[in-house]
Amino acid sequence: MATESLSAKPVAAIEAGIVTAPVRNILRIEGLAAAALSAVLYARTGASWWLFAALWLTPDLSMLGYLYRPCWGARIYNAIHSYLAPATLALMALLLRNSALLPFALIWINHIGVDRLLGYGLKYPEGFKFTHLGKLSGRRSDAVAS
Repeated sequence: MATESLSAKPVAAIEAGIVTAPVRNILRIEGLAAAALSAVLYARTGASWWLFAALWLTPDLSMLGYLYRPCWGARIYNAIHSYLAPATLALMALLLRNSALLPFALIWINHIGVDRLLGYGLKYPEGFKFTHLGKLSGRRSDAVAS
């Protein structure tokens, strides 16, 4: 009977679409890997670290979409905080042999990786706190520790 209640809890969480700790931890470690790899590759480009610092928060301007509507805010935020666009930019930089584009893609990837590491995931239209990594709480310790 005890085994039944222990196994029922994860199944109910999965069916409800709730991210459980083991999966959330893997997604955060992926964010760490993306952030670390993009920082190492950025260093190899020879681009200025001042550029890195100046542009690092630029993807967060996408949160302004929430001023219009949460649904649109989530769409805009998710489009900017998905790896698809910066990966495409990096691929274009490599295929076109345009080394000037690569640092921008790597800064963007680094930002997304750090966001994932800290627990800021892609957003649901219900509001900014509802993410694919779980609901953000108001307490900072929950966003990092859980």
